[in-house]
This record gives sequence, C-alpha cells and structure tokens, in this order.
Amino acid sequence: MRLVVVAVGRVKDRPLRAAIDEYLGRVRRYVACDEIEIPDGPPAKVGPLLARASAGASVIAMEVNGKALGSEAFAAGVERWGSRGKGVVALLIGGADGLPPDVSAAADDRWSLSPLTFPHRLARLVLVEQLYRAMTLLRGEPYAH
Repeated sequence: MRLVVVAVGRVKDRPLRAAIDEYLGRVRRYVACDEIEIPDGPPAKVGPLLARASAGASVIAMEVNGKALGSEAFAAGVERWGSRGKGVVALLIGGADGLPPDVSAAADDRWSLSPLTFPHRLARLVLVEQLYRAMTLLRGEPYAH
C-alpha cells in the first residue's frame, strides 16, 4: 500500500509543519506515504492539478459532508482501498473553498474528518494523525487504545 496526501495550499506555520512532518514520518514506518501540495487558485486551475496528482490511485475526497467514520472504520477503509488496483490511496484536502465539485464527484469515496469545518492546514494535521492511528490499529499496536 502507498498513501498520498494531496492538499491544496502550503503549510507555512513552522510548528504546524513540524507536527505534520512528525506524523508523516510515523506513517512512513508502516507504508510509503507522500505529500503533494497543490497551489491554491480557481477550481478550473486546481481541479486538473488534483486529478494529475492522484492519477492511478483510489481517490478519497476529504470533505465536511463526507461519510463520518470512527478511527476503526477509517483504518478499515484505508486498508480496503489500499488493497485495490495498484494499492495507491490518494486522500484529497481542498483549499479555503473546499474541493472543486468535479473532483469531488469523480472521487471513489468521500470521507469527513469531522462535522466541524477546519482550516485546510489543520485538516491536514488531523488527517496524517488519523493515518498513523489507522496503521497502529491495523497492526494491533497500543497507540490507538
């Protein structure tokens, strides 16, 4: 399995960037995991960049109105999508305006991190932490308990 976090916008805040990098490093102990940052802009510009970055992967759009999953269901979903096709799972996070509608519609699944609306930078941290938690759950390790 290979995970790809594709996010619109850059994380410039150093402490937040450090926390994201910490969790990405933890995830990489279990599976290959890449992070791709897409420049923010109008949907007509962002959409094709998101599609190119996630080409060939099972695509999960992270959206406030997506499926609400607990940590165990999130882990099972990552494992399920990772066992399909080439084993690549791309998780997409939109910018200030969310994901372009055509990108959302083309996604294989739509999940929510919370019914709350997060700034995209914070959503990225929550997502990578949940990916790490998923890896520990899938292996029965104590972090998730």
